[in-house]
Amino acid sequence: MAPKVLISDKLSDAAVQIFKDRGIDVDFQPDLGKDKDKLLEVIGQYDGLAIRSATKATEKIIAAATNLKVIGRAGIGVDNVDIPAASKKGIIVMNTPFGNSITTAEHAISMMMAVARQIPEANASTHAGKWEKSRFMGVELTSKTLGVIGAGNIGSIVIDRALGLRMKVIAYDPFLSEERATEIGVEKVELEDLLGRSDFITMHVPLTDQTKNILSKENIAKLKKGVRIVNCARGGLVDEEALAEALKAGHVAGAAFDVFAVEPATESPLFNLPNVVVTPHLGAATTEAQENVALQVAEQMSDYLLTGAVQNALNMPSVTAEEAKIMGPWIKLTEHLGNFIGQMTDEPIKAINILFDGQASEMNLKALTAATIAGIMNKANPGTNMVSAPVIAKERGIKVSTTKQDQSGAFEGYVKVTVVTDKRERSVAGTVFSDGKPRFIQIKGINIDAEIGEHMVYTTNEDVPGIIGLLGSTLGAHNVNIANFTLGRSAAKGEAIALLYLDEPVPAAAVKALEDTGSFQQVKPLTFNV
Repeated sequence: MAPKVLISDKLSDAAVQIFKDRGIDVDFQPDLGKDKDKLLEVIGQYDGLAIRSATKATEKIIAAATNLKVIGRAGIGVDNVDIPAASKKGIIVMNTPFGNSITTAEHAISMMMAVARQIPEANASTHAGKWEKSRFMGVELTSKTLGVIGAGNIGSIVIDRALGLRMKVIAYDPFLSEERATEIGVEKVELEDLLGRSDFITMHVPLTDQTKNILSKENIAKLKKGVRIVNCARGGLVDEEALAEALKAGHVAGAAFDVFAVEPATESPLFNLPNVVVTPHLGAATTEAQENVALQVAEQMSDYLLTGAVQNALNMPSVTAEEAKIMGPWIKLTEHLGNFIGQMTDEPIKAINILFDGQASEMNLKALTAATIAGIMNKANPGTNMVSAPVIAKERGIKVSTTKQDQSGAFEGYVKVTVVTDKRERSVAGTVFSDGKPRFIQIKGINIDAEIGEHMVYTTNEDVPGIIGLLGSTLGAHNVNIANFTLGRSAAKGEAIALLYLDEPVPAAAVKALEDTGSFQQVKPLTFNV
């Protein structure tokens, strides 16, 4: 029987035809996604669900989807899909992460031009029968300094277009290497430098704990007088109240926003201020982009339903069904190894070297490598998956190398990951025990045997008496229970490490208390998706 797919949002006729041409039974009901009750009633009939943003694939909908195998989102955002619920039920969630890149970059450039020349206000004035030529004095873009926060996929396209406009471009991105910066023609700077030098600032980063309010009240005060700010990335990157005050005071000359902290944005401190251009999240709203993502999602879903091939999956590695059973624990291990190094590394990564030993060397190394890179990159790019991770690494100029060797030690197989930056090399190794559980077996060349938990703390110190008691008593004083405690050292009186698996997240106060003892060179809380 042919797979059956429901399209519950507006997709193009060409996308519908792709399903039909591939022999899939497609039910095109573009308004059904708005009717939650009706969707709940019929979803159990389908193997696949193709959506845009109107359909909400909630936990309740997913629970009723008794035959559903794949949800395909035409676009990058999956806020309308309960991914944990889908994963628990074995439903793959796919998106099309790169179909909107050019469109979003072009919108940022358009917004920058609009605010530079006050086009919306001048347009409204002229339509009103006024002729206020002297009122709308603009500024040129040529020779101005554009500060780009985030030089990834979309940011690099903006940089390319800005250089074509003869702007000087500087970029702040902790994960941008000097080599990649040279390649794309941008000067790599620290955030403080960017704030003080930029005539225009545009943001192209995801909203994370690190980027939330990156233009805070304090950072807005550091901006060059007369700067103009563009945000077509994510709401919440800018303190809108503080920006509104800076606009009113004349410190900031203009702003152009396509995204807001709360959406739909029916009110904002930025509304109705002079020389503030606002649009209703139109970054991906072009005919070409909408068509591209629709065609991509139809192809991806068809490939999976007919052949089992997985592309751009957010909750499943790209491996065949035959490989999945054997490789599952090893993929989880490589993700954990990558996550460890990603959380430990704050400077730009130049290279990632992965050694596969014994049993691990006989598996699908492409999948294991992609899982490792995804783990490393997830800190800077939340949601990075096994398909997008190698692309992101390539964009950032990171060299990835792999080596495989016959069994060389006590374990039947292991994986060792080494990351190279301008300042240091950092390595971690792990294996999968016979019970199928991943373990860390070496950090910084020091042998350990550490079970991996959701909440962990990593410490480094000189090998002296009293460290175990100090860790236990300090965490105990903050009501943190230790589930597992692993120690290792390079030599007696030498460098020592500890890796603690905790029952709950370690509070900031406990971290500070450990640091304040003066006994530790490093205290690092870690989290893993176990």
